[in-house]
Amino acid sequence: MTFKALIVEKNEAGETSAAVQEIDDSRLPDGDVTVRVDYSTVNYKDGLCIGPGGGLVRTYPHVPGIDFAGTVEQSEDPRYKAGDKVVLTGWRVGEVWWGGYAQKARVKADWLVPLPTGLTTRDAMAIGTAGFTAMLAIMALEDHGLAPDKGPVLVTGAAGGVGSVATAILAHLGYEVAGVTGRPETEDYLKSLGASRIVPREEIGETVKRPLESETWAGCVDAVGGAMLARVLGQMKYGGSVAAVGLAGGAALPATVVPFLLRGVNLLGIDSVMRPYEDRVRAWERLAKDLPLDKLHAMIQPAALADLPELGRAILKGQVKGRAVVDVNA
Repeated sequence: MTFKALIVEKNEAGETSAAVQEIDDSRLPDGDVTVRVDYSTVNYKDGLCIGPGGGLVRTYPHVPGIDFAGTVEQSEDPRYKAGDKVVLTGWRVGEVWWGGYAQKARVKADWLVPLPTGLTTRDAMAIGTAGFTAMLAIMALEDHGLAPDKGPVLVTGAAGGVGSVATAILAHLGYEVAGVTGRPETEDYLKSLGASRIVPREEIGETVKRPLESETWAGCVDAVGGAMLARVLGQMKYGGSVAAVGLAGGAALPATVVPFLLRGVNLLGIDSVMRPYEDRVRAWERLAKDLPLDKLHAMIQPAALADLPELGRAILKGQVKGRAVVDVNA
């Protein structure tokens, strides 16, 4: 049996190229479960893996796609049987292992979770790794005392995948949400998701000499890192928490320890790649309950396998709004 996949290859000069190819089942990697993939998404890591690799891809040829949702075709593990709907995010699938940019995937059963009741496979990938990460961030903030009556919550990179889902969930839960964006054309989009305030990136994107500013935010979901994260730390309310989920603005953190010592600020690191199974199930159940489907569907940018090289370049430039959902059978 053959199926379509986006194959990334590297030549002897170290140059990569990506194209949709028809390949045979025999080329699938080892694993316990074979899944007929319905949908995948486009994430920042995917952009790296479609292009030069960013140090993430170990061997070529390679199939990117760090998440997917579909139907079990064959299973050697008793937890799953043919016909089961499943979701996969993380575990370095699409990086070290072949991923979801194909009509079939073969993976370890431990990496899968059942599709939550109330969601379709398309819904699951409209959420994808970005939405899953957003939910983990919100759960961590709640675990550290965040509640709607504590004050406004800041979401940086708000028009991106993580930010879009975080904004919609927080607004649905009754929080006052402020969204940071460097793209003025996304303001109406963010307000439609529930943001009550838009913060232009230039207002918060650079550090200042003062280690502390006015106490403004009760919590923050930060997808940017770098100077913006350092600035946000100095604006947190006493005992507030920042959930750090990304580094689009750089990996360096030009901050001081003053916010931690004088205001008891918490900096919470969010890892979605190696998250234990129980946490994954809990997060997906919360997503099915707390993310309004009408807001989710409004985020979707439909795509096909052939669109991926262009979308990969676009997401690395910060030019993808919302959630690019890839129908691998289109």
